[in-house]
Amino acid sequence: MNNQHTTSRVKDIHIVTRAIETISTVFGIVAALMILVSVIITCQMIWVRFVLGESTIWQTEAVTYLMISATLIGLPYVQLLRGHVNVDLVPMLLPIKIRKLLALFVLGLSMTVIGVMAFHGFELFFTAYERNWTSDTAWGARLWIPYIALPLGFGFYVVQMTSDMIEIWNSETDVFDHHDIE
Repeated sequence: MNNQHTTSRVKDIHIVTRAIETISTVFGIVAALMILVSVIITCQMIWVRFVLGESTIWQTEAVTYLMISATLIGLPYVQLLRGHVNVDLVPMLLPIKIRKLLALFVLGLSMTVIGVMAFHGFELFFTAYERNWTSDTAWGARLWIPYIALPLGFGFYVVQMTSDMIEIWNSETDVFDHHDIE
């Protein structure tokens, strides 16, 4: 009976981590589309400015907001792929159990810092929404729209790191295993 309960728990954890992985992938796709849209807007801006000789009003601001938002929205996907810059030299010299503890500690510390950023990002977004803040430009973009990327990106980044922590906790393999290094 106890073994069946453990197997059921592992399946439940696997379902949750796969769901988080899927959502992180969707965030990555959205971030990629935001970058694509900003490239298209930049091309349109160059055409309008230098070929047609007209002024551009909204394009620079939109591209800036899109690129920053894409960076934030893409955080969970980059974490999923382990695409952040890291240095594994010191951990590779440690025993496997210590590596696992180090990985859990670093993830916990990172989740704390990013969680604080998500909280303050939500405050900024909510304040901009509540007070109907707009940019001080001719376009006058409603600022809550780009600011929503702060709590979404940082918030789901924490969720992805939580999933990683659960995977590491339940894993029996080496946390820093590099299959490509022999």
